[in-house]
This record gives sequence, C-alpha cells and structure tokens, in this order.
Amino acid sequence: MLESLSERLQNIFGGLRGKGKLTEEDINNAMREIRMALLEADVNFKVVKDFIARTKERCLEAEVLESLTPAQNVVKVVLDELTVLLGETDSKLVFSSRIPNVIMLVGLQGSGKTTAAAKLAYLLREQNHNPLLVACDVYRPAAADQLQTLGDEMGVRVYRGEGQDPVKIAKEGVQDAIDTMRDVVIIDTAGRLHVDDQMMEEAQNIKDAVQPETVLMVVDAMTGQDVVNVAAAFAERVDFDGVIMSKMDGDARGGGALSIREVTGKPIKFISAGEKPDSLEEFHPDRMAKRILGMGDVVSLVESAAKLHAEEIEEEEAERMMRANLTLNDFLMINKQIRGMGGISKLISALPGGDRALSQGQVDTRALDRMETIIFSMTEEERNKPDILNGSRRARIAAGAGVTVADVNRMMKQYAETKKQMKQYMPALLEEPAKGKRGKKGKKKKKRGGGMPGMGGLGGFGGMSLKDLKEQQRMLENQ
Repeated sequence: MLESLSERLQNIFGGLRGKGKLTEEDINNAMREIRMALLEADVNFKVVKDFIARTKERCLEAEVLESLTPAQNVVKVVLDELTVLLGETDSKLVFSSRIPNVIMLVGLQGSGKTTAAAKLAYLLREQNHNPLLVACDVYRPAAADQLQTLGDEMGVRVYRGEGQDPVKIAKEGVQDAIDTMRDVVIIDTAGRLHVDDQMMEEAQNIKDAVQPETVLMVVDAMTGQDVVNVAAAFAERVDFDGVIMSKMDGDARGGGALSIREVTGKPIKFISAGEKPDSLEEFHPDRMAKRILGMGDVVSLVESAAKLHAEEIEEEEAERMMRANLTLNDFLMINKQIRGMGGISKLISALPGGDRALSQGQVDTRALDRMETIIFSMTEEERNKPDILNGSRRARIAAGAGVTVADVNRMMKQYAETKKQMKQYMPALLEEPAKGKRGKKGKKKKKRGGGMPGMGGLGGFGGMSLKDLKEQQRMLENQ
C-alpha cells in the first residue's frame, strides 16, 4: 500500500538521522526531496506546494533545529502534516433514526463501485446491521448479475427490480427493505467512462427520489491526481459525503488518496485493499500516515485480533500449552488465527518496517501454507507426538505433501524453536480463568487471547505478543 512513496520518504529520513545536528540547508534539501517524492507519487501540485510550505516552516523553528534529536522532530512534523493532509480525524458513517438508512454509491465505470457496494454490505452485516443491496446499474452488461453473485457469496439480499428506470428501481428497493425489515439500503448506481450530464442528472434524480443519508463516491486509487477533477465534478453536482478508495493494493502511487481531501474537502471514509469480502476497512488518517512513514499500524492489528471469536479451551489443554507441550495441531490453530486476521502479508505489513520487508521479498508469505500441507500429510498420532518422527516417517510425509525432506526438517526445527519460546510467552497470551464458566466435566475454562503463539518461530518476530508489538510501535514513534 503506497510502497513506493513510503520507501522514498523512509530513505530521506534515514539520511537525516545520520546527522547529529541539522542545518537550514539540511532541511531545505530534505524538503526538496520530499517535494519530488510527492510529485512522483502523482499528488496534486497545489497540495504539494502547500504541504511543503507548512512543513518547512515548522521544521525551521528553533525548537526543532536546536533540540537534542532534530531529525526525529522533523519526522514528527512530517507525520503531523501528513495526517492533516489525509483528514486529521476519522470520518465514520453516521446513521439516522430513519429505518432504513439509505447509502448511495456513485463513481466512474471501472472504479470498483459494484464490488465496493458488496464489501460495504458485508462490513455492515458484521456490525450487526441487516443490509439490502439494490442494483440500479441498468446499462453495464451483467452489472446486476455481478452484484447478485457477490450478494449470494456474502449472504446479503439483492433487489434487482424490473425495467430500465434506475430511479424506479431505487424507490422500489427502499420499499422492499421496509417490507423485509432491513435497516440499511446500499444503492449501486451506474457509472460512465467519463463525467457527463446524463450521468450526473440520473444520480441527482436517484438522490432526490430516495433521500439518502450518505452518498459515497468510489474512487480508483490507481487513477492518481486525475481523480481530483472527477471528484470535484461530483461534489458540485451530487454533493457526496465521503470517499471509498478502492484498489489500494494495486500499484497505486498515492496521489489520489493524498490529494482528494485537501482539494475537495470530502473525507476518505473507507479503503479497499484486496478482493476478499472483508478487505474493506474504515479509514484512519493517523494510521495511514504512520504506515507511509514506515511506522506500521499495530493498532489495526490489535483490532483485527480482537475481532476473532475467543476460543475456549479446557484447563488441561491450557496447562499443557503453558508447560510448552505444544503439538503440531496447535500449529494449525495458529495458521487459522493468522488467516482470520487477513493472512501473513496483512499481519506483517502492519508491523513497523513490514511493508518494506514484504516489498523486498524478505518474508516468505507462503511458509504457513507449506507448513499446513506438511502437517495434513501426517497421521493424528504424529501430530500429537512429533517426537516419533524418524527418518522414514519424514520421507513419507514429504512425499505425501509434495515437498522435500529438507522442508519437513525445516518445519520441525521451527516447531522446536516455537516450543522453546512457548514457556516464556504463553502466560502473557492466556487470560485469567473466566469466572463462573465450567466445562462439561466441571472444570474451569480459560480463554485464548488475541496473541499469536509461536510467531517468533514462524515469522521471525521473536515470539512477541500483540501487547509487545504495540509497545514497540510506541517506542518507535517517540524516537
């Protein structure tokens, strides 16, 4: 996500940190490089000009240049200004007391509007809403079919209507939501290859007919600063309330995301980075600014872990794991937890320096998949008693998993290392026994927290819990 810009800025700050004292010339050179980095990222030139002027003025203040750590203060100034550029404060969806609430999506054809509508429905359903999708794109072939397919995959009802009048379909969709007791309606409108009067008039007619609480414009992050002109046209004619930045996982240079708030005054409400239903997430300007500067986003990582349902385990199993009696079935549980948090790539990208490590190929993102394949090639006895794995068993397992014996040996070495670390870290990862809860045999149960045991053995992060990682980010920001 914005890897190119992030790497350029980190290199600039790396040069500043190598100097004990900064001069005005050092600041000027750094600002010049930052200006070039932003322009190459396709950020609107007026936005860049204002951003550099504000940042340079703050960096040249005496309290920055004459401090004991001037380079770190410069980074802090850039972080603050970058956060202001992205929106400064979170902008969440606001629901009214009307039932149903209506959310209308607008944007150009190809921006990912239909997919964004389905992802938004999935997100709202996870937040205990009962959404209805309404297909009002009557022009693009199979647009309604696409929305229907996505809705079926996510378990969200889709209203398609009849005929070619999108305004009529939108009104009928709202009535259908009332009849079926849905509390949110998401209207997917038609797009065009470019802004035209017919498109704007139709969007305005739908808006007048259903009176939506929120109008969101879907913007393709790969469009660059050209999207600013499109957004300005929509803001003038339809007056949307916020932006969904789609395709943030592509080769987006960041120009649109960094320009749109400053130019249009409209906040980014959601970003989408991936094809999975859960890839749409609320936008947090401060967290994005930290990721761009290579500081990671451990807060989002902690929130992802908190979304996982607490998995109850018997006291005997908890005590066995605390005694470092880790089995290979527990490795499968670890993999399941990581998948529930978005996969190893998303997890590592949230760590300080994680995006750079991924872009430089320093992380084997398929290691957990190979590990899972190897374990599935074992018998239940071998999973529970890994010590019985002799040479002949390992050869059989390697053949069954389609890997080499060296791969099996490597995984077993990681298993041994993880097992060694478990005794040290497991007490911090398990919460206290839940009061009043007992198992079928009358034994107390413990709940497994959001930590991921054994990440040191799997990913090379020293077996740190999420609490450790959050503390690491806090220390990095205060450097």
